[in-house]
Amino acid sequence: MKNEIFKRLISSVLLIPIVIFIIVKGSILFNIFILLCFFISAYEWHAMSKKKNYSIFGLIFLIISFYLVYKIRNDFNGEYFYLLFVILICVATDIGGYIFGNILKGPKLTSISPKKTYSGMLGGYILSILCVYFYLNISFNEIQIDMTNHIIFIVIIISTVSQLGDLLISYFKRLSKIKDTGRIIPGHGGLLDRIDGMIFALPFSYILFILNIFN
Repeated sequence: MKNEIFKRLISSVLLIPIVIFIIVKGSILFNIFILLCFFISAYEWHAMSKKKNYSIFGLIFLIISFYLVYKIRNDFNGEYFYLLFVILICVATDIGGYIFGNILKGPKLTSISPKKTYSGMLGGYILSILCVYFYLNISFNEIQIDMTNHIIFIVIIISTVSQLGDLLISYFKRLSKIKDTGRIIPGHGGLLDRIDGMIFALPFSYILFILNIFN
């Protein structure tokens, strides 16, 4: 258990700055990055769902999801602001759920993913709200948004979609009788294991951004 936590920590410390740099940098580097992530995710999904009648639908969804990631990064005036905003919520939700769930434990959330607890769900909300608060107040953001009740509500909604996406991928893993979608990230499993919430939260958030929900 401690070894897995150590691997997870080291992987996160190495990968997070690289991903942030690529998102902020944008351009061809970002395009290559999301294409690579798509192909890895598609491969993991195929390996997990092959010969299942829902396999093609999952692949189509991945295509749409990654295309909208590209759109979020390139279609809005804030450039990387909106993409980092959603990814931050998803990562904080995942980390908050992991920490609070392991420390507080408590009642299980669902049988689909036995490790998920109500305390973890609450922890995901709390950490995502805190992280967004600090994100909105750092100086390098060109977009200035106050942390109002309206923004907190948006954070909770996006966090909820991320958690539901996590549970849905967990459901498909149970159908395939596997623990992880791959082994590409030490301590984390496959890439799809780490972005399961994002691939649902990002398309949902794109709709919110189109509706200009910050105003």
